[in-house]
Amino acid sequence: MTDQAPLDFEEFARARIPHLYRSAWLLCGHRSEAEDLVQETLAKVYVRMHRRLGPRLENPAAYAQTALTRTFISARRKRSSTETPYDDLPAGVTVDHADLADLRVSLQEALAGLSPVDRAVLVMRYLEDLSVEEVARHLDLSPGAVRNRSMRALARMRERSSL
Repeated sequence: MTDQAPLDFEEFARARIPHLYRSAWLLCGHRSEAEDLVQETLAKVYVRMHRRLGPRLENPAAYAQTALTRTFISARRKRSSTETPYDDLPAGVTVDHADLADLRVSLQEALAGLSPVDRAVLVMRYLEDLSVEEVARHLDLSPGAVRNRSMRALARMRERSSL
């Protein structure tokens, strides 16, 4: 039986990879990210198919599609909003470090004009990529207060600077 189980997974993987890749590519929009997502999904399916305890996996294709989607969503929540895949950059684009330095100074000045709580809310939400609930828990605020402070602090920053 143990000799047959890996072959079942290999057959399943060969049959499902094109469909999983197509879905992953549509979700991610990038070849390398889609390939990584498919690999991570197949690893989860393999573990689930070979788990000795618990119910038998009745529909591996549905499980794989659900795992793919949930893995994508989870990764997007964790990923920094400023991260840009390399294959998105047009060829020949150069980064002007002076512009980046100016932007950094502008951002620091805009943040300095906020109250410490508002600054903490923005840093935790947008730089540390924490959820509203996590920020609320860390700062002992309600989630509504975090959303309200975020909205108002961003509006003040836009009014005072060229960001």
